Amino acid sequence: MIAELIGFLVFMLIIAGLAFMPLGYFIYIYTMKDGEPFGDTEPHGDSDSMVLALAEQAVNKVKFLMTRS
Repeated sequence: MIAELIGFLVFMLIIAGLAFMPLGYFIYIYTMKDGEPFGDTEPHGDSDSMVLALAEQAVNKVKFLMTRS
């Protein structure tokens, strides 16, 4: 009984993998740009943004207020 259930589970996982393989291939090809899987991505923190500048100002202000006391 247990062996049949495990066999059925393995069979269903194989069927599910085959069913979703075209979707995964489509997503991979759709997101590929210039021969790279997700295009030209920048490492985190290298680009300037207003949010990062405001966060840095807030952190510096809190540090300043904490060291004044």
